[in-house]
Amino acid sequence: MVTVTPVEIGGHTFIATTVRLPKTTLLAVSCDKGYIMCGALDVSLLNDQLKDRQIIAGRAVGVKTIEQLLEAPLESVTHEAEKIGVTAGMIGKQALLKMI
Repeated sequence: MVTVTPVEIGGHTFIATTVRLPKTTLLAVSCDKGYIMCGALDVSLLNDQLKDRQIIAGRAVGVKTIEQLLEAPLESVTHEAEKIGVTAGMIGKQALLKMI
């Protein structure tokens, strides 16, 4: 099952996506500029093989819900995310606000 819902943070609307798969759930919260995602996100792949796409993204591990993703510190971020001030250790919702 796929669930897509709006999430408001600091007066801005983001899109939360939950994909329930056998034995795992993929979680992402996005805006026009970038996104944060659960541990399934491969930051190395985005930084290396897809660097020409200049993807702004962050990864949080050990989260099981959108709410946890928003409150969790990011374990890693892409180089493009760093360029706009998103850093590892930053809380998910704080990172999203930098992506506006």
